[in-house]
Amino acid sequence: MIRTQRLLMRRARRFDLHDLHAVFAQPQAMRYWSRPPYETLEDTRAFLEGMIAAGPPEADEFVVEREGRVIGKAGMWRRHEIGFILHPDQWGQGIGHEALSALVRHLFAAHGMDALTAEVDPRNARCLRLLARLGFEETGRAQNTLRWAEEWCHSIYLALPRPTGGADATDQRSR
Repeated sequence: MIRTQRLLMRRARRFDLHDLHAVFAQPQAMRYWSRPPYETLEDTRAFLEGMIAAGPPEADEFVVEREGRVIGKAGMWRRHEIGFILHPDQWGQGIGHEALSALVRHLFAAHGMDALTAEVDPRNARCLRLLARLGFEETGRAQNTLRWAEEWCHSIYLALPRPTGGADATDQRSR
């Protein structure tokens, strides 16, 4: 578990299904996800089961809980690549920054990687700003990397090197 001032980040459980579906069914939240909104609970259940089954070294993922409600997920998969999603009613409150700051510290402390990576649709300006605040820098771009519904999307690749100044180095960079 990871605790922050307002959040609890913990391993997913089957009873998180309805709260996670409330996130994954949101067109606004899913706009830059790897697929369109989940239409049924079964879609979300399959994702949740995969999240529960995956573990280190393949994945290190958490649901993000605020005031007893799961409001999203954040974690690492494919060894070094981070991803996150929050319910739109949580946007604009610093929740993403709070969750990812704690996640980045956890991942560097728990895993021996030299850097974390992220892949972002270039139209997702909010995500790009958040990752830049955390110190992620662009490492490349590619065209037509993902087909979302009927359109091809592009990717920006980013990386965050392991902090060299101790556990607080990421905190300093994100202020």
